[in-house]
Order: sequence, then structure tokens, then C-alpha cells
Amino acid sequence: MKNNKSLFNEFKPVSTGQWEKKIVKDLKGKPYEKLIRKTAEGFDIKPFYREEDLEKIPFTQSRPGSFPFVRGKNITKNHWLVRQDIKVNDIFEANAKALDIRMRGVDSLGFVFTKGMEPEQRDLELLLENIRADVMELNFSGGDELKIVTAFDAMTKKYNRDLNRVNGSVNYDPLGYFSLNGRFRNSEEKDFQTLLKLYEAGKHLPRFQLLTIAAHMFHNSGGGIVSELAYALAMGVDYLTFLTDNGLSVDEAAPKIRFHFAIGSEYFMEIAKFRAFKLLWAKVVNAYGLDHADNATAHIHASNSIWNKTVYDAYVNMLRTTTETMSALVGGVDSLTVMPFDATYSTPDDFSERFARNQQLILKEESYFDKVADPAAGSYYIENLTSELVHYAWELFLETDKKGGYLAAFKSGDIQSRIKKEAADKDRNIALRKHSILGVNQYPNITERLDQLNNETVLYPANIDDKTVDVEPLRLYRGAMAFEQLRYKTDQYALTHPRPKVWMFTYGNLAMRRARSQFAGNFFGVAGFEIMDNPGFETVADGAAAARKANPDIVVLCAADNDYETMAAEAFKALKDDFIVVLAGFPAALVDSLKASGLQNFIHVKSNVLEELIRYQKMFGL
Repeated sequence: MKNNKSLFNEFKPVSTGQWEKKIVKDLKGKPYEKLIRKTAEGFDIKPFYREEDLEKIPFTQSRPGSFPFVRGKNITKNHWLVRQDIKVNDIFEANAKALDIRMRGVDSLGFVFTKGMEPEQRDLELLLENIRADVMELNFSGGDELKIVTAFDAMTKKYNRDLNRVNGSVNYDPLGYFSLNGRFRNSEEKDFQTLLKLYEAGKHLPRFQLLTIAAHMFHNSGGGIVSELAYALAMGVDYLTFLTDNGLSVDEAAPKIRFHFAIGSEYFMEIAKFRAFKLLWAKVVNAYGLDHADNATAHIHASNSIWNKTVYDAYVNMLRTTTETMSALVGGVDSLTVMPFDATYSTPDDFSERFARNQQLILKEESYFDKVADPAAGSYYIENLTSELVHYAWELFLETDKKGGYLAAFKSGDIQSRIKKEAADKDRNIALRKHSILGVNQYPNITERLDQLNNETVLYPANIDDKTVDVEPLRLYRGAMAFEQLRYKTDQYALTHPRPKVWMFTYGNLAMRRARSQFAGNFFGVAGFEIMDNPGFETVADGAAAARKANPDIVVLCAADNDYETMAAEAFKALKDDFIVVLAGFPAALVDSLKASGLQNFIHVKSNVLEELIRYQKMFGL
């Protein structure tokens, strides 16, 4: 220890001001403010954080397992359950699959009953044959939730299970159903009365959640993290208020509520999101007059975002789910379902399910993510993100509460309006490529072809019949859908027509012509057009002759701005009668004169890629 002190004494402390001076010097005249990033959530992220940035954050002094539980409920380890869902079409097949995957690292099973299935107690006994409810967490979605809880309670008593070790849930959420369908399943009164009956039926199952709040629907409708946190909190408060008004104590009501969140692609922000929600929920529950602090812990189940997954280049989904899984685990969720990479467009097979399952098993067994409680604690950056999310989500929650709570705000359309605006902002950023979706709006695999999808509806948002709704519902969709529709249209067109060909007229400065050729190939490849690159031409006449020999549909001029001064007008004049001519770049000094000569097609970094590609498709009659 003495040697260490001597070593560190050789290094003088560096103040924040000194660091900023060094940064400004290295920027060589560029403003320091350029390094400050404005988030979609409304706050700034500095280029670096230091210990002094933690001084005004009170929760950094809290310990794991202690109120307000920002550091989670576990004192020494980061325990979570590996969950896999099983679609139940046949009771015996579902049981066989459950018995198989429980031997492959799964310790939480989710049984999803298909529409029309109403399992009775005998069905549940067959479904759960040789599966112990006090060993495996058991979750149920679909069917009649009240019948399921009643039957499950009877089974635990029949087989003499230790009720304090029985974990699970039913996927009941009247507000979530209302938000996604624009109406209640039966009526507001009946659906909330069913909730009271569920609490009565499950009162002897202390670790079985009777409400699963669909917080994921905000993210998967294009909403931001602050909205996701605030509205999930508001839903929870609506339920707590109803339950406590109807005779339950908050200590009875709160532990039976589970939150199901989606995991987005912003790695550090997602870690902070889960930490922030734990604090927010503890704060709210405590306000109801809590007797036992442990009952203020949030029970969080997480699954991967659907919003950012793709049909094209679907193997990239594996990369997305890996980083998202890491975010959720570092953030301290209680259970996690990893989405198979092919779930966006087909029924997952054994390979994709195994790969999804093994992602979290590797992080647990080989990377030891389960060994340390709240590994993000003390990170200057993540602690500050957590604090900012707590602040902004709490403000939005209070706004919602002033409007009468979640249900009242949803009926008035305020919630949908905010989510739609956030989704539109995201869509615009995707169209402008400010937000990249690898393989879709950026760096497409130009050799990939989708001749026929088994279910083309996966390219479109779910359609809700306006005649059946009382209010506008949330609209679940994937951010890639508009670009996938575009590309799929090209793939279908190419089944009966020649695929549109884009030919690169490369000229002049080697570095710039290559850069612009790659940019143009990436640009038109997004639409599924065939890309034809070239090494470069010495003269415009040589390039024009080669273009006529190749006979493409589109010719893209690729050169440096100063080369365009001498070649653009000449090349356009030589090619305009035979091809659609496009110029890669936006040489400001030449644009007006080129437009005056008839050249109207320019592609550049500020182009709205989606709108432009739709325009080019229309030129081919797509």
C-alpha cells in the first residue's frame, strides 16, 4: 500500500478546467460545444464525466439490496432468470419442449396460449407434468387469466409445493390491452373487477405476479426512454390507486406487479433506464404508506426490442440482441427473454432459439455477469445518465398525473400524441440516415434477395379496425419497415422484369471517386438495385462509351467537386438521352448551372434516402 501511495504521488491532480483546456487545444479551433450531444430524451451528454459529477446525485451512496433499490434487490450477486417462451398449440408438444429446454439452461418458462385456447386445471397439469413450480418460474400468457391462477393455486396446494418458492406470472394488463386495442377487452369496470378477483385467487402465492404491465409497448411504438419510464410508472400508479382504494394495502398490491420492458440499442442509456425505473418505482410505492421496504422493489422482465429488428440481413439481429442483453443484465433485470434473430419474419426454429438462449447463458457462465451486484455503480457516465432519466421521467409522470393519471391521459390522446411525435422523429432520422439500421438503410447486403416472404404482413404495422375502437391505440411497428417495403418491392419487380441497374461513372481524383462510388452503391443498394462499379475512366468519352456498352438504367457521376467543374456538364450532355443521370455529391458552386442544363438528380449526405429511392422506383413503374 505504501508503494502504491508513492506511485500515485508522482501524478499531480488534473482539474476539470485543465482537461477542458487540453480538449479545446486538440480541437484546433472547433467549438467545444460540438462535443456535447443532445439526446432524444431532452438532456445533454458531456464529452467526459468526473468524480465531481456524482456529488449532487444522492442515490450513489445507496447499497445493493437497500431502498431506493437503484442498485437492485440482490446484496451480493446479479441474479436473473433465463426465460424462453413456448407457443402452446398442443399441450403435449409444449410440455415436451419445456422438458427439453429446462435441461439447456432455462429456469423460467413462458407458456403463450394461442387464440381460442382456454386451459382448464387438467390441461395445466398435463402441460406442467414433471415440471416443479417451486424450481422453475412459470409464466402464462393468453387464455382466461382468472381460471389459470385459480387452477395454478390449486395445483401448488395439491402437490404440496413451498409457496414461498413458487415464482411466476400471468400476462394480465387491462390498461395495456386498452392501449394496444383502443378499447377494453370487456369493459373498464369488468376488466378492473377481474383484477380484484385475480388478487383474491392468488393471495396465497406471494411470489406470483398477477399484473404484467406492458411497458414494452411504448418503445415498440417508437417512443423514447423517458416516455417509456414515465408511462410505465403512471400505469403502475393507476393500478396501485385502484387496488388500495378497494381494500388492499400497498404491501399486498405492489409485490404482485411485474413490468415488462423492451431493451433498445442505446447500450449505456438502456443500462441507466433499468436502474432509473427501480428508483422511480420505489419512490412511488413508498408514497402509498409502505410498511416493508422490500415490497418497493420493482420486478422487471425484459425482452429485446422489436422496433429495431430487421427482415433483411437478419443475422445482424444477433448482434443487436447481444448488446441489448448485456444492457439489461448490467441494468439488473429479474428475468430476460432473448428474441431469436428470425422472429421478425418466421416461427423461430431450433437453431435460432438455441442461439438466443445461449447468448445469456454465455454472459452468465463464461462472462460472469451474475457475480457482481449492480456492476454499473460508480460509473460517472452511467450514474449521470440514471440521474437525468429519473429527473425527466419524473417530470413527465407528474404531468400525466395532473391530467388524471394514465388512463385519463390516454383517453384524451395526450400519450398517443407524444409517442407518435417521437416515432416520427425516429422515422425521419432513419430516412435521413442520421440513425443507421445496419443492412437496411445503411450498408445493405446487395447480394441478398427475398423472392417471397411466407407472410408479407411482417413488413407492415398491425392494422386495427377503426370501427372497433373507442380511442386511438398505440401503433406497434418496426423502424425498418418503410425501407423493407421499398426493397421488397424491387425484389418482387425483379421476378418478372430486369432488376434496375446502377452504373458508376468514376472519374478523376482516386480517393473522391472511390468514396462517392461507395456512397452511391450504398445509397441505391438500399433499394435492392443492382450495383455496377468501375475502376475509373481517363476521359468523359471513354466513360460514356463504357456506359452505353453496359446499358444500365441509372448512371451515377462519381468525382471530386473540382473534377465536376470540367466533366459533369459534358458527361450529362453525353448521357442524358439514354440514361437517368445522377450526380453523387452536392457541389454548391455548380448546382445552379447543372440544374439549368437539365441535371436534376443529386444524392448526398443530406438526402432523404427513403423519399429519393421511392422517386427512383416510380421512374421504373414500381
